[in-house]
Amino acid sequence: MKYSIVPMYSGLSINKQMKVFEKLPDPKKTRKIVVATNIAETSITIDGIVYVVDCGFVKLKSYNSITGLESLIVAPCSQSSANQRAGRAGRNRAGKCYRLYTQDTFERLLEKQTTPEIQRSNLSTTVLQLKALGIDNILHFDFVSPPPPSSLIRALEVLYGLEAINDSGTLTSPVGMIMAEFPTDPSFSKMIIQSEKFGCSEEIITIAAMLNIQGLFTNQNHKSRKDLIVKEGDHLTLLNVYNSFIANNSSSSWCHDHQINYKAMQRVQQVRKQLLAYAKKYSIKIQSCIESGNIKNSSISIRKSILSGFFMNAAQLQSNGSYQTVRERHTLYLHPTSVVCLSNSPQWVLFNDVTITTKEYMKDITVIEPTWLSEIAPHFYKFKD
Repeated sequence: MKYSIVPMYSGLSINKQMKVFEKLPDPKKTRKIVVATNIAETSITIDGIVYVVDCGFVKLKSYNSITGLESLIVAPCSQSSANQRAGRAGRNRAGKCYRLYTQDTFERLLEKQTTPEIQRSNLSTTVLQLKALGIDNILHFDFVSPPPPSSLIRALEVLYGLEAINDSGTLTSPVGMIMAEFPTDPSFSKMIIQSEKFGCSEEIITIAAMLNIQGLFTNQNHKSRKDLIVKEGDHLTLLNVYNSFIANNSSSSWCHDHQINYKAMQRVQQVRKQLLAYAKKYSIKIQSCIESGNIKNSSISIRKSILSGFFMNAAQLQSNGSYQTVRERHTLYLHPTSVVCLSNSPQWVLFNDVTITTKEYMKDITVIEPTWLSEIAPHFYKFKD
């Protein structure tokens, strides 16, 4: 018996996803094995699946209102999710589900339903939209699934730090009102608004578009992209990848040579076009700070602009090689796929996301200077002389 093993997850390119649905030339001699995330629970139906092996875990978005960090964690799935997984087997004929945990575990330890996403997410975008709709008393708003008050309070603190709301909790003009209109997370919209001040709006919009698309790389090994790496961090490397993609006439063969997802890059172009339209609508001057294609000479302006939206995600290197966030003193580590890991660990960094596996890892990292924190966010950071 031969085996055909195919993966299935949201970040996979469309062409590779479609392999899951391809029929085997000789089903009697070859068995198809699909290794899938929870995308296979409800989003798709694959014909011919007879057996399901359920590990009992799921990777979920989680938000810690104390640290202000949103991360992906591996957690036990719920009973409803386990039943959905079992339902993938036997659609066309009798099937079986093998669960890698006991019935006692299923009944006693698994929650009946998955926690609603609003109760485990960063609510900054939600609160900003409610403020834009004229709803001032957020804490007493009648949510269908009420989120924890601590998450709502943290969201208000974040928006105040980003200068989207004032002391009385109403939207600021024009910053808060513009941020509410942008189809991005508030940190990204603030970064785009501030980019005009640093003269690099074109670059920042490109970086925002790149960060909003998953699965950009078909391989996380940087060897095939070593000529595109910028040592100051992942954000500038992403900018360099996009600029090189455009310089090579948006070529699919160039993407293949550098192990870059061509379809994802096409989506980046669409998102970038949309963000440019919003920027022009709100009179944000579109300008580039890169001279003669040299990103390194313009990196300070770009990094300061990124920091203006993500100053809350600053971390300092510790003697043991870990990092600690500046305000909450939360311990984090550089993610192995970051280009920052290719050189000596910098003293100060900012990051976009956190993912939790064996440790809590920072992702999408850029090197910064500590003096920039008090320069860009004096209302948030105060340093002793």
